[in-house]
Amino acid sequence: MHSLAQDNTDDPVLTTAAAARLLGVAVSTTQLWLESGALPSWKTPGGHRRVRLSAILKLLEDRARKREAGGRVSLAAPVAVPDTGTAAPRAHPLALDEAARLAAVEASRLLDSPPEDVFDRLTWLATQVTECPIALITVLSSQRQWFKSRIGVDFKETPRDWAFCNHTILQDRTFTVDDAERDPRFADNPLVTGPAHIRFYGGIALRDAGGQALGTLCVLDREPRRLRDREFKALEELAAIASEELVRRT
Repeated sequence: MHSLAQDNTDDPVLTTAAAARLLGVAVSTTQLWLESGALPSWKTPGGHRRVRLSAILKLLEDRARKREAGGRVSLAAPVAVPDTGTAAPRAHPLALDEAARLAAVEASRLLDSPPEDVFDRLTWLATQVTECPIALITVLSSQRQWFKSRIGVDFKETPRDWAFCNHTILQDRTFTVDDAERDPRFADNPLVTGPAHIRFYGGIALRDAGGQALGTLCVLDREPRRLRDREFKALEELAAIASEELVRRT
């Protein structure tokens, strides 16, 4: 059991409460799973249970396989978007300290960096806990919305002015759009009118050690919807883990 507690930045350690939020079950249920060994865990010197994110992922993968065996498929096929070369610029909100934010993005060296398992696990988990077909970890430069991690789309970036995340990085809480087609801010967005056919968006800003929003963790769907309370909490927990990983790098 000692090996489970070894420090591993690619496989974060979670509390029982955090694990329960990600799994969408009661804390008492999670405690039973931990104590029974259904979820591999260990105790801290203070007697508190801890579990690795990878153990949560494995349990959710097992549950997903069972659902798919019963005829349900959780993820839709990836889609491509039209060529962005001729797209007309679109107005989008900017932070008052946008220059400082862009400097933080540059200092992070995240743009065009290789994929990393820790972020790919978080986007995969985001699709599982929200049942959305698309999840992204985005980084917003002055002109680009680039995806550090992506599930459900083939394209690696969009123009900055297409990004729903422009609104998210200005807020301290989850930003949602229940039906983009009916929202005047997004109804004519190419991600809505084009083959991506986005209708729902939910995102949380990811911040560095200085509090600057580098990008977001977001989930998207091709049908209008609303997040349930447990889905909000799970998404917030995943965003906190992603932000902690970003802080390690800055």
